[in-house]
Amino acid sequence: MKIGVFDSGIGGLTVLKEIMYKLPKFHYIYYGDTLHLPYGDKTKQELLKLVSKIIDFFIKEKVDLILIACGTVSSTIYDELCNLYSIKILNIINSTIEKIETDKIQDIVVLATTRTINSHVFSNSLENIKVTEIACPKFVPLLEKNIGNKDNILDEYLRAIKLDRKNNIVLGCTHYPLLQKDIEKYLGYKVNFYNMGKIIAEKITDLNLINQDFMLEMYFSLIDDNLLNNVKRIIDVEYKIEQIVL
Repeated sequence: MKIGVFDSGIGGLTVLKEIMYKLPKFHYIYYGDTLHLPYGDKTKQELLKLVSKIIDFFIKEKVDLILIACGTVSSTIYDELCNLYSIKILNIINSTIEKIETDKIQDIVVLATTRTINSHVFSNSLENIKVTEIACPKFVPLLEKNIGNKDNILDEYLRAIKLDRKNNIVLGCTHYPLLQKDIEKYLGYKVNFYNMGKIIAEKITDLNLINQDFMLEMYFSLIDDNLLNNVKRIIDVEYKIEQIVL
């Protein structure tokens, strides 16, 4: 079985890694649209145009299942994509919301891109839970291009959480697990993180998919030395990598 996974950049690799850990005997194709990142500041129309090209690419590659490893795309155009395409498409937000509801917690903090926060997908879905939404647009440039001071950015976004000692946190963008240790260190107390990659990996495991020999192909719309170093930092299995602009 061939599974397609995509995101705007390296963030989706955190999801891919969790899925490969749970389902090691599959053929994976990953596409990172690094040329157009971040997706968090794109309009709905821009996202549809960019993502449609990626899905068309996956269909051409004959994937059986597509996973949206991007919180922004999952929260803004998932329904439109499902209406446009007959291929099975999963997103990382729906399964995360289901997990939160199952845990029956009273309050939660969502850290995500501006587009995801503005969609209010978590607060609208979690009606009986107090949801604090925080847009963190500087996280992706920090992780992808090392732009900004990490300590200052963490303090800017997390100061209020630290004062209130909030300990249920959704990493609402797939880049953010790369900052999980830094976030917990800054807060100075134990945090219950909702990692969307881990959650969707569990969901996919339940689908009883047909195994085959492992293979990983990765494609990015822009490859530079910084990207290559980030990929090596996250992915620890053999892979093929190539630059393709869709």
